[in-house]
Amino acid sequence: MKLLVIGSGGREHSLIWKFKQSPKVTEIFAAPGNAGIADLATCVAINVDDIDGLVAFAQSNAIDLTIVGPELPLVLGVVDAFEAAGLRIFGPNKSAARFEGSKDFTKAFLMRHGIPTAKYASFTEPNSAIKALPEFGYPVVVKADGLAAGKGVIIAQDESEAKKAIMDMMADKVFGEAGDLIVLESFLKGIEASILCFVDGKDIVPMQPAQDYKKIFDGDLGLNTGGMGTYSPSQIIDEALMSRIQREILNPFITGIQKDGISFKGILFVGIMIDEDEINVLEYNVRMGDPETEVTLPRLENDLVEIIEAILDERLCEIKLTWSASHAVCVIMASGGYPEHYEKGFPIRGLKAVDEAVVFHCGTKLMDGVVSTNGGRVLGVTALGDTLEAAREAAYKGVKQIQFDKAYYRTDIAKRIER
Repeated sequence: MKLLVIGSGGREHSLIWKFKQSPKVTEIFAAPGNAGIADLATCVAINVDDIDGLVAFAQSNAIDLTIVGPELPLVLGVVDAFEAAGLRIFGPNKSAARFEGSKDFTKAFLMRHGIPTAKYASFTEPNSAIKALPEFGYPVVVKADGLAAGKGVIIAQDESEAKKAIMDMMADKVFGEAGDLIVLESFLKGIEASILCFVDGKDIVPMQPAQDYKKIFDGDLGLNTGGMGTYSPSQIIDEALMSRIQREILNPFITGIQKDGISFKGILFVGIMIDEDEINVLEYNVRMGDPETEVTLPRLENDLVEIIEAILDERLCEIKLTWSASHAVCVIMASGGYPEHYEKGFPIRGLKAVDEAVVFHCGTKLMDGVVSTNGGRVLGVTALGDTLEAAREAAYKGVKQIQFDKAYYRTDIAKRIER
């Protein structure tokens, strides 16, 4: 099979790394890919939002299966365009992608189908949102409705911060059109967990859960990021809690999409807040998480291509997922200043010295033949171990073997395990 993977980050690098292990795969292309992906696949200079260009490439190169990594092309309707051209593609269509493309759409769905989530209200005008703040108390969660690269969520600690967040999103358009509509939510305390699920429209099968670290600084302080590290399997979600999640969150999702007439084939990423015996859905995403993918796929023992084919053919029920007993830890190496202002173009040294971890490239490019930084999150260093501590030690050993100017990483990934 000839595959095309759309995207250029650590998620796509780890997907391609996994696809390379399948005996079904003969050739892989990546659009646009990155410096690390280039070692495993042929990179083609087509942006993820160039839907017509992606369709044309798949047609002219007789691509058997296309896999969509990031959310933007899904929200733009890449799946609909490929299917209209008679091409096989993995990911939810434009209608189903609204679960990530609109916070308001998702919250309304959750409420309509009795899936536990925080109280919310939506607003198209800033003054109305400001007037409603007393109904929510503090802290309050302010969310841009549309896509904002994982940064459109502000936890405001007081009225001043809440007003600033509202005005930044709605008046100053710091997230562009994503802030034309905003959602206010009651703040939920607890511990976040991520559940990635395979969905074929009839069945939903969760992967083993991972723990993500969203805040930029140690101790979960500072601004939200796209993710600074993760580990799997979760130390928070035991078998009993997973059964509750299946019963109260995952099964009602399938029932809900069927009642609403939504066709969904692909990945559902469920962000969950756990507070003692209470569980609530924080968000839905419609693709693999990043960096959750970097610890989930190394532990998955199935052929990922076979799973995807089963989903597209609506026979997911035939697949039994099997998992390695190993623990996995991923530490993100970021550019200094991320998630705000940062510089690019610094040479990365030491990649070949890493001997106990796999390095997934998140934001890199070749500059004059040298692998260099090209994003806020630069590398995801993933290691496996018989214990969580062994995996953690190996991941941080790998981090310390790599150098680039102004490199930054958290030092507490997989260290604080509590419930």
